[in-house]
Amino acid sequence: MVTTIKVGPLTRIEGHLDIEVAVEPGAGVVSAKCSGTMFRGFERILKGRDPRDAPHYTQRICGVCPTAHGMTASMTLEAASGILPVDNGRILRNLILGANYLQSHVLHFYHLALLDYVDASALPLPPWKPQFVAPDMLTGSTAATLMNHYVQALTIRRLAHQMGAIFGGRMPTPPVFVPGGCTAVVTAAKTNDFRVLLREITSFIQGVLLPDMELLANSFPSYSKLGRGWGNLLSYGVFDQDAAGAAKLMKRGRWTNGAMASVDPTQISEYVSSSYYAATDGNRNPAQGTTTPQVDKAGAYSWVKAPRYQRTVHETGPLARMWVNGDYQNGISVIDRLRARVLEANKLAVAMDSWLSQLRVGQPSLRRSTTPRAAVGIGLSEAARGAVGHWLTIANGQIDRYQVVTPTAWNASPMDDEKKPGAIEKALLGTPVANVNQPIELLRVVHSFDPCLACSVHLIRPSGEVKRFVITA
Repeated sequence: MVTTIKVGPLTRIEGHLDIEVAVEPGAGVVSAKCSGTMFRGFERILKGRDPRDAPHYTQRICGVCPTAHGMTASMTLEAASGILPVDNGRILRNLILGANYLQSHVLHFYHLALLDYVDASALPLPPWKPQFVAPDMLTGSTAATLMNHYVQALTIRRLAHQMGAIFGGRMPTPPVFVPGGCTAVVTAAKTNDFRVLLREITSFIQGVLLPDMELLANSFPSYSKLGRGWGNLLSYGVFDQDAAGAAKLMKRGRWTNGAMASVDPTQISEYVSSSYYAATDGNRNPAQGTTTPQVDKAGAYSWVKAPRYQRTVHETGPLARMWVNGDYQNGISVIDRLRARVLEANKLAVAMDSWLSQLRVGQPSLRRSTTPRAAVGIGLSEAARGAVGHWLTIANGQIDRYQVVTPTAWNASPMDDEKKPGAIEKALLGTPVANVNQPIELLRVVHSFDPCLACSVHLIRPSGEVKRFVITA
């Protein structure tokens, strides 16, 4: 007998995601659907506005990874204007974005994923329940230690935000990202304050987070084999080491059908056969993309479009970055996603310390420019959870077209025109579910991607409907 499980909204992610799976005894999940349940509208909001508004408006797409949008929008305007950032501005961007990465990586492990593996229901401190509880969960003193680290991680995240605000002005949504660099001023005092906080955060990563990750991996070896999905990985690259972005801390590239290859943004298209958008929005490169909502569209089940590279599904995120960069190629699974993210946090923290030494007090952080009356631009970068791209067309000095393709659009996309499931949908297939009333296995797979629906779908009109966890035979 096939059992249908619906979880909506799936919690401990950013935004509203519904999942629906069919589970067959002995086979596990045999079909899966991911549904973004809000309308995406920032592309329409930006039309007709001053192009310089883009770094500020797009940061409001998401409160967890606004920094990546601000930087990517600035890069998009630079491409349109034909300028490059000055060195201080480039380094400051990397440091502010890096601060956001570190808080997001700590957030993901402890506050979004860990409760899938630890039975904290018997612990005295809130907010550990309600939660699904499974027999394989960690309990006792091990659970208590991990949850104490959960609490400690809240402080570390605060310090990361504080660190980013030293040069960013505030966190989240730092206002300093502009084409040509960064409006922050480099001083010796700010550099020192940043380094003090960075070293405390690095100590936590190396002394607490890395060991906790290995404890989790050793305790749940089966999840090193579950959640593979399609096995294709995509990274735009991030943390430019020179003004032109030719060298990056994390390289641009893709792993497709078992081989490494380059990334050509003209080969990206978005499909909408399963999305609540007009058919005319589909099968387009984002440079020509449109966003036309069609709420009653037959066959649609998500407000997320389906981006594809050469019609092939790709996963994005820390595992993709580390794999393409050659830093981690042990496997593609739930545990591999978690481990690659933690290892990236350490790699980045070490690099950030060296970048601080490259800042030059008294040197400009910004190259001023004039916004063109007509131009096109593309910005490709990476949020903590994966590849983010902005496509811009300027006409008569205003934004004529703006399209954003986010990490979760890649990962949580619905089926495309060829009925190929998205990355998360594919990763769920074959997942065993021991207890359909406590389907913790589903959460472990989905949370390993760290989906952010706030990035993929942006506006909602509440209807008063209450979503519930539903099982039907």
